[in-house]
Amino acid sequence: MRHLLSLPLACTLAACALNTASITPTTPQWDRNFGAAARATLAQQVMHADAGRNGDPVAGMDGRAAHAAYERYQKASSEPSPQPSAFTIGVSGAK
Repeated sequence: MRHLLSLPLACTLAACALNTASITPTTPQWDRNFGAAARATLAQQVMHADAGRNGDPVAGMDGRAAHAAYERYQKASSEPSPQPSAFTIGVSGAK
């Protein structure tokens, strides 16, 4: 009985040993392509890579209008929204 159980184990170990000898190592290919997806994603997100070298002024709002818009934004977000004075829980008008 002991030999009957050890025979499949020996065959399995032999098959594993033969199989690993024929497999080519994949680590160099993985190392060569490591980070390629991250670099490709970053490259796709960069719209104007040389924007920092552009000496032209930005076309848009002047300083006073931008400051006024910013102040209105800050004031609107700091004031609480008006709450209703009273509310009823349940169905209204059903008697």
